[in-house]
Amino acid sequence: MKKSIKIAVVIIPLLWILHTLSKNFIVDPNFETFISRKEEMLTNRDLWTFMIRIHILLAVLSLLTGPLGVLKKIRIKSLFFHRWNGRLYVISIILNFIPGVYVSFFATGGWLSTLGFLILNILWLGTTVLGYWYIKGGKVTLHRQWMLRSFFLSFANMTIYIVVTIAHHVIHIPYGTSYTLAVWLCWFLNLIAAEFVIRKNVFT
Repeated sequence: MKKSIKIAVVIIPLLWILHTLSKNFIVDPNFETFISRKEEMLTNRDLWTFMIRIHILLAVLSLLTGPLGVLKKIRIKSLFFHRWNGRLYVISIILNFIPGVYVSFFATGGWLSTLGFLILNILWLGTTVLGYWYIKGGKVTLHRQWMLRSFFLSFANMTIYIVVTIAHHVIHIPYGTSYTLAVWLCWFLNLIAAEFVIRKNVFT
């Protein structure tokens, strides 16, 4: 099981990155489909588009650096690389806080979705900062645990996509309701998955 999880940690981010970049920068570079569900909420479409692009690109960076940070073989082979890769990961999430919070205020589903996204952004930033704080204090185990929580929160958008697909397209719950449900479940389910991986000592 541990080997399967490690393989998934490498393959899934790469597949999701390809999906995200192709969808948002090739198939629908102007976010017309996404904007059509929130047209009335947007006060400045150009600013929102700029912020969502920055948000996506920084999230992609976290998904590229995240797997390299949690894999033990890479960490053992080059501690220098591990440290600089980790710094890049932390910076990508810190810089993503403002774009993430901004786009949260225009979330499909209204204030409930906004609140769910704000919690997600705070959790993502908080777990990352704690992970960095603990390694600066030499507490390796706590560093690893909090970074794993942070890394699993990096998959929030993927979880939202899966939940919306099931809730809206399979169970036929209205899109707005499905999206709000997904926003709250994305950080809750991902943190549960992180705790499972931590308790199984997959990456130690």
